[in-house]
This record gives sequence, structure tokens and C-alpha cells, in this order.
Amino acid sequence: MTSEKKDIRSLSKEELRAFFESIGDKPFRGNQVYEWLWNKGIHKFEDMTNISKETRAHLEAHYVINHIKVDSLQRSSDGTVKNAVKLHDGLIVESVLIPTKKRTTACVSSQVGCSLDCKFCATSRLKRMRNLNPDEIYDQVVAIDQESRLYHDKPLSNIVFMGMGEPLMNYKNVLESIEKITSEEGLGMSPKRITVSTSGVPKMIKKLADDGVKFHLAVSLHSAIQATREQIMPFAKSFTLTDLKESLEYWYEKTNRKVTYEYIVWDGINDTTEAIEALVTFCKYIPCKVNIIEYNPIDDGEFQQAPNTAIDAYINTLERYKIPVTVRRSRGKDIDAACGQLANKS
Repeated sequence: MTSEKKDIRSLSKEELRAFFESIGDKPFRGNQVYEWLWNKGIHKFEDMTNISKETRAHLEAHYVINHIKVDSLQRSSDGTVKNAVKLHDGLIVESVLIPTKKRTTACVSSQVGCSLDCKFCATSRLKRMRNLNPDEIYDQVVAIDQESRLYHDKPLSNIVFMGMGEPLMNYKNVLESIEKITSEEGLGMSPKRITVSTSGVPKMIKKLADDGVKFHLAVSLHSAIQATREQIMPFAKSFTLTDLKESLEYWYEKTNRKVTYEYIVWDGINDTTEAIEALVTFCKYIPCKVNIIEYNPIDDGEFQQAPNTAIDAYINTLERYKIPVTVRRSRGKDIDAACGQLANKS
């Protein structure tokens, strides 16, 4: 009985070099294969045209390339593109291309389903089936870059880890994918164009700081009052605002980089003066900016977008305290591609 073939993209360049050495070939073949896999993004051994047929057959006998396939693609009236991405084991995740005049952004997934239980998010209603591998995250970016060039005539400029899943609950694979994305041997993107968004896992935020990452950090905050945050995001009972504050102070001390707080204002939940004042206090701990996000309903009516007067109250107060604030309007709502809507309806 033959054992299951290993995914060749799980090997480092050094391991590929060692493989070729073990079969009596030249180690530099490993460099060539590595370039085909990552820089050129090929999905078939037969496409490695500078490697002999015999060597390609040898690779085929030992390894597979478990690449993703865009199973279906939807285009929004505003230019947003949503991909239903089929993984090698048949599971599906979603990723989104978000275009603006100045840039195109890939919103990528890091888990099939999600580890956490944010009540306002459609993805959290899917149980976490597994973490994505580094190559599966990488492939989402490659696919969206191709779509950016095809539909918007420009290469992908930014990446946000705001799709399905909690990135910091798939820490190792997310960081490995970013290493490949930013490497000159991969896509060569600047880490300054990448943002990892977390719901707030204090221990892992500290680990990010210790690991000296160069990308940006965003935190889904939504309330700076513990009881309210627990109502919105029940896991916050374990990851308290006190612990989150401490981890963010540690982040800033280590990296000297500000954090973005993502914040949705809901009617009757966090639209009070008390909620605004609590956010202002939280924002004073470290340099930050607040990104107020439009809410995208997920059908059950428990959460409703607050009226503009409530959002204006937040903006006016934050500006009065000189805390940078922006309002992000949702894109791709007509194809369920907006923030919080990714739920594999396809």
C-alpha cells in the first residue's frame, strides 16, 4: 500500500535541496523547483520547463501540489469580486478583491470557519473545520492579484487578513504565508501593505511583538466596556479588555507602531455617550486610529446599524480628542462579500 504523497510546498528550500542531493542530483535543482512553486506559482510539475522530464517524473512520484481552485466567482456592481475557493480536500473558503480608485485590496481567509463566536459575524456561525496552510493563504493572494490585473488593470496593492477565521488562532501558518508573500522569492510585497486583523487574543498579540513582525495590526474592538463586549463577542470573557490593553501596550513598546481599532456602532448596543467615552479612554493608552465600519446585517435582526446621528457623535467626540477616525463604507454587499458576511452561501 503506497503512502499518501506529501505536498511539496510544505518543504523549505533547504529540504528541497536535500531531497535532490538524496537522489544523486544537484542541490541547486531545489532552488529551481522552489522558484517555480512560489515565484512563478505553477500548479503542475510538467510546467517546470527547465527541469528534465526524468526529474519531473521523480517529483510526481513523490509529491503533490495541493493548490486551490476558484470554484465560483461573483462580481459586484461596485467592482468587488468574491471568490469561493475550493481547497484540495473539497472544503470551501471565501476571499474578496476590494477595488478603490487608488488601490486594490485582497481580503483573505485564514481558517475554514472560525475559532471564535462573534455574534454579529456570519462566519462565526460556521464551526472551525481546520486551519489553512501557508500555501492556501498564498494562493488566495495570487488569484486575487490575477483578478486585479484582469478586471482593474493594476496589480494587487494591499492585503488584509479579515476574511474567514481568526488569524492569530492560526499563527504559524499565517506568519509563514506572509513570509512567502513578502519574500523576493515569492510575491515581493512590502509588509507595510499587509494588515492582520484580530478579534483580540492578548497572548498572541504579545507574540507578534516578540517576533518583530513588520505588518500592521488591527483589532476588532466594537466596545471598550467589558460587559458590552462580552454581549457582542462572548469569547471576550476569556480575553478581557484589561488583558487586551496590556498586550497592546506591549505591542507598541516593542514595535513603536500604532494600532487600528475596528468599530461597528449598533442601535441600542454601543450607541451611548458612555460607550463613546469608554472608547476615548481606551484610545489614550497607545497611539491608534479608529476605523468605523458600516454594519452588514446577517438576517436575524439582533444587530442593526445605528443611525447616522450616533455615528456622527462618535466621530465628533473622537476628533475633539484628536484621535484619528475614518468611516469605511461597505463594498460588495450585493454579493454578500462585505465585512462579516462571508459564510459560504455558495
